[in-house]
Amino acid sequence: MIQAKSGDTVKVHYTGKFEDGTEFASSINDDPLQFTIGKGEVIPGLEQAVIGMSPGESKTAEILAEQAYGPYQESKVREINRDQFPPHLNLQVGKVLTTRKADGEKVKHIVTTVSETNVTIDANHPLAGEDLIFDIQLIEVV
Repeated sequence: MIQAKSGDTVKVHYTGKFEDGTEFASSINDDPLQFTIGKGEVIPGLEQAVIGMSPGESKTAEILAEQAYGPYQESKVREINRDQFPPHLNLQVGKVLTTRKADGEKVKHIVTTVSETNVTIDANHPLAGEDLIFDIQLIEVV
């Protein structure tokens, strides 16, 4: 029987939930998620959970924050003077701003507070610091 291993390209259906059961993502009504195990295309905990599974098998995996989107880092939160932003930019809580690092990598920041003088932006992934639960079904080893 085929079992998924590092280097395999797999297709999975998944449902991601918080510990309280609230669902945050699912592929159930969409195409399965395809990724290659070991290439870092998905969070490490999901890759590890799929290793050893056979097509048609389902399981539930509890993935700690360190193996998901990492710990929440206060160092990724910055308060910036509002006059540093273009005046036409509609700054509101929840708005996603994208910047580029010196190496060209894009970084997304979420606006978390807006005042007359300052704007707080957060570059943490929205799921950083969260332990997650994934219901996984291995559809196929490609």
